[in-house]
Amino acid sequence: MKFNTKLIHGGISEDQATGAVSIPIYRSSTFHQHKLGGEPKWEYARTGNPTRNALESLVTTLEGGVAGFAFASGSAAIHTVFSLFSSGDHIIIGNDVYGGTFRLVNKVLKRFGLEFTVVDTRDLSAIKAAIQDNTKAIYFETPTNPLLKITDIAAVAKIAKEHQLKTIVDNTFATPYNQNPLQLGVDIVVHSATKYLGGHSDVVAGLAITSDEDIAEELAFLQNSIGSVLGPDDSWLLMRGIKTLGARMRVHHENTQDIYNFLFSNKKVAKVYYPGNPNSEDYNIAKKQMRNFGAMISFELQPGLDTRKFVESLQLIDLAESLGGIESLIEVPAIMTHAAIPRDIRLKSGITDELIRLSVGIEDQEDLVDDLKQAFNKI
Repeated sequence: MKFNTKLIHGGISEDQATGAVSIPIYRSSTFHQHKLGGEPKWEYARTGNPTRNALESLVTTLEGGVAGFAFASGSAAIHTVFSLFSSGDHIIIGNDVYGGTFRLVNKVLKRFGLEFTVVDTRDLSAIKAAIQDNTKAIYFETPTNPLLKITDIAAVAKIAKEHQLKTIVDNTFATPYNQNPLQLGVDIVVHSATKYLGGHSDVVAGLAITSDEDIAEELAFLQNSIGSVLGPDDSWLLMRGIKTLGARMRVHHENTQDIYNFLFSNKKVAKVYYPGNPNSEDYNIAKKQMRNFGAMISFELQPGLDTRKFVESLQLIDLAESLGGIESLIEVPAIMTHAAIPRDIRLKSGITDELIRLSVGIEDQEDLVDDLKQAFNKI
């Protein structure tokens, strides 16, 4: 099946009991067992739920893995994946990650003895230099949040395999519509499914998909043991959102290209961050491993212009956290999504106080550009 067909018919797309083409929401917390000490398919909803199972089967198909797992949030998925490791283990992590991931690593995981080295994962020599005797994995986003940097996935996976390390990629910004890291040699892919996969800003969810049977077994144990699973109602909402991912992404991409062209030619914009910029140092790698460049753009205003006034002047584009919904969302990372990162570390990574991140929705292109124009006119 082609990808757009997989979105509709991939995984378990029909209820086995009734033939319903929309998988029912099974809210039961427990299931009748017909034999004491047997091995029933369903026993307790934390361990397994038919609605969640259908979702997990679908995302496994979309990413080309062997097993997928659904969690209560993207952060819960990442936390569970990091729980594969033990006190004293060392993990190399990208220097441009979501603020919540930074907070999880520095405020939670380090308390349990995990060690981390932060590098620009685009620099393969920096990755090799960071590998220690106790290094167990390399974790990165591509495109990154919020600077949209692109890491060569296959090259990093090759280094990892040479040193018997696991490779973990956050594929939230690209989505499986644009990029499949497992097919490039990665061991685990994670998603904040709240974003493009859900697509309607009405569900919070996380996913982890693996290409390795042994890792799948460990993740299944951890998902059940930690228990931060996605409920059946949210699983159903996420499946419904996924079915329209292809149709939505086509409009997202068209709108993003128009807005990129507008911002790139605007004299009030100092810099635009977008993987589809042919002059970007990441362009060739993005073109090689992505089918499209995504629908996220970050940019900085010219020095002296009022960032706060600009974002607060927008009338159609919502000033809000999150991304990937059908509505366009704009935010200032230093104050909002990446406020957990100390300013000196943010600035070192290139996340300035003036940086603006725009998630381009599927509204009419002309309306979006007009809204940006009127906000620019006010500064």
